[in-house]
Amino acid sequence: MKLLPFSLSLCVILYGGSSLLADEPAKPKDSIRVATYNVSFYRNEEGQLLDDLNVGDARVQRIAEVIQRVRPDVLLVNEFDYTKDGNAVEVFRTDYLGKSQKGMKPIDLRYRFTAPVNTGVPSGLDVDGDGAKDGPNDAFGFGRYPGQYGMAVYSRLAFLEKDVRTFQKLLWRDVPDNHLPTKPGANEPYYSDEVLEVFRLSSKSHWDVPVEVEIGGEKRTVHFLCSHPTPPVFDGPENRNGRRNHDEIRLWADYISPDRSGYLVDDRGQRGSLPADASFVILGDLNADPVDGDSAGANIRQLLDHPRVNASFAPASEGAIESAKLHADLNSNHQGDPRFDTADFSGDGHGNLRVDYVLPSRDLRVVGSGVFWPKRGEPGAEAIKATDHRLVWVDLAFPSGDDEANQPDAE
Repeated sequence: MKLLPFSLSLCVILYGGSSLLADEPAKPKDSIRVATYNVSFYRNEEGQLLDDLNVGDARVQRIAEVIQRVRPDVLLVNEFDYTKDGNAVEVFRTDYLGKSQKGMKPIDLRYRFTAPVNTGVPSGLDVDGDGAKDGPNDAFGFGRYPGQYGMAVYSRLAFLEKDVRTFQKLLWRDVPDNHLPTKPGANEPYYSDEVLEVFRLSSKSHWDVPVEVEIGGEKRTVHFLCSHPTPPVFDGPENRNGRRNHDEIRLWADYISPDRSGYLVDDRGQRGSLPADASFVILGDLNADPVDGDSAGANIRQLLDHPRVNASFAPASEGAIESAKLHADLNSNHQGDPRFDTADFSGDGHGNLRVDYVLPSRDLRVVGSGVFWPKRGEPGAEAIKATDHRLVWVDLAFPSGDDEANQPDAE
């Protein structure tokens, strides 16, 4: 893993139940802005992303523009190809985020974190039962080469490197009462005993990245819990990806529950959970909508209904409402409020869904939130087309005398 120092368009900002439209989402005083963004920085061949970044990539410039408009203090990017040297992560920071895009002010996110992921890492076994052992579905996480669809964290605040925990190698079979798939019509495991001996839970990885945060003169450690569970599709009646999505989300639900986390052992061999009094933010493309889609309901409810998670708000945008109407044929059967959606899957023949989350612990106060999804013709509307996901952000403060003050509307 690497921990290296380096030196709005129209969207909805929610304060106490009101909506405010602004050219850029103004951050309240004495707060930090935390964001997650699936940037689709993956390529078909290993090393291609760095080559594209070095010659200049218009789509990457659009992603950087969005980030410069929202200006987060801590940012998780999903689907960013991992390389051991971290060069691609650094080039994006210096040559794209560090340079003005469409007249936006450069942003200095001077710390970065990246670590290995399971996507594309060969298992050496025939995981999918097709008779071969070297396909993308035979890796520990779907991928054509090691590191495809990886992750990275950028921050203007320093990481506490010695306290970072990763759960890349945790075996799925070691999760108590797991949702491992069974063969359709038969009460027997879908995966062979040989596969179960080595198959990992996380399709990418799960990271606990602690950061020392200072707000209004007060300092405390906040743990950023980063992941990107597998989408609950691209499988068969055994629902192996939907079941894996459930248990990948469950890892965080158990990690913040000391009474049920005894099985959790990180990649350094340390056992156990996050302390019961620790502040945290769960963030990432979790590939689970509360109401619609293939993993609707139970998967993400493990977090939204968790007693330590503040899910009393939902970041929103006017652009998502417009998009749902533009693709009414794909969204007509959806039950969720479209303003909370964070991804436009119309290009894949699906509708809009809420799959990207920034979920703080209840001891942190939410003072603003939004989804960067401008309507057509508004500033930034062209930039968002660079990926099918939208950047989601939440402004957080430490508790005041009235912990309920300035809290956004519930879902």
